Amino acid sequence: METQEISVENLLGIIKEKDRKIAELEQQIKWFMSQIRLSRHKQFGVSSEQTNASQISIFNEAESNADLSVPEPKLTEVKAHYRKRTRLTTDKLPEDLPVEIIEHELPAKEQVCPDCGSKLHTMGKETREELKIIPAKAIIVRHVRHVYSCRNCEKTSDRVPIVKADMPEPVIKGGFASPETIAHIASQKFMMASPLYRQEQEWKQNGILLSRQTMSNWLIKASENWLEPIYEEMKRRLCRHDVLHGDETVLQVLKEPGKKAQSKSYMWLYRTSGEAKHQLVLFDYQPDRKHTHPESFLQNFKGYLHADGYSGYHKLPENIIIVGCWAHYPRNMIIREKTLKTA
Repeated sequence: METQEISVENLLGIIKEKDRKIAELEQQIKWFMSQIRLSRHKQFGVSSEQTNASQISIFNEAESNADLSVPEPKLTEVKAHYRKRTRLTTDKLPEDLPVEIIEHELPAKEQVCPDCGSKLHTMGKETREELKIIPAKAIIVRHVRHVYSCRNCEKTSDRVPIVKADMPEPVIKGGFASPETIAHIASQKFMMASPLYRQEQEWKQNGILLSRQTMSNWLIKASENWLEPIYEEMKRRLCRHDVLHGDETVLQVLKEPGKKAQSKSYMWLYRTSGEAKHQLVLFDYQPDRKHTHPESFLQNFKGYLHADGYSGYHKLPENIIIVGCWAHYPRNMIIREKTLKTA
């Protein structure tokens, strides 16, 4: 009996231990499933800023682009001096870069032969090159305009003429921004994808307190005062052509009034055809895909518009003749054939 009771107790203990392990494994499974759901949501879920591979690679860019198997350029001994092998063809520097030469010489008192004490002479030179980056430098440009008056008129006349020297107007009236500064901020934001808050931090590191609000105002004002007139002139010249191409693509805009961040906006594109001597390409942002947008943009255009099969283009005025795209023709035929077969 005792042996039977002990075996039952052991059996109960084993069962309890297995139940504990099962419960522990169930908790682990729940945790792993939650991680999988979170990962899928980040990759495929609705988001105003979806994470993609290019965003992730920002943090491991050096590791991604590095190839540790490629050796450093070696030095090959040639008689009494060394000649460096040619730099990798994938790494090229402009030939017109300024060259700063630094000579490394022995002090005059050390230019003595260690054996006989005679004066040494230069028998050759070893040369190596480095790429030196000089960070952007900020300076204050103070415009001082001289104001002139006549001493003689001050003594002999009741009227004293005042003459001022010419001085250029600021790029933004009442502001302290220079054209170079606005161009730098715009190129960093729109070409290098550096948002204004990062530029604000970079300015701060250089001891300059320049808020993103100020930079935003500069970009908007400069666009309104200097870029919009150029855009309108380009649009006028574009519409003088007889053949144009048009298309639209989906765009996502954050914090747009009256719209969710996940909703679709559209960037319309218009450009000249291949026969144009001077090519023109213009973009026109619109919050939706209504046909009224190309109708408004092309109100001064008369000719052929090369577009896809979107029905909105066929609602344009009669002076605009829609020319179909051959690339879309086979696709439309396949769709029609499938529709007829299923009907």
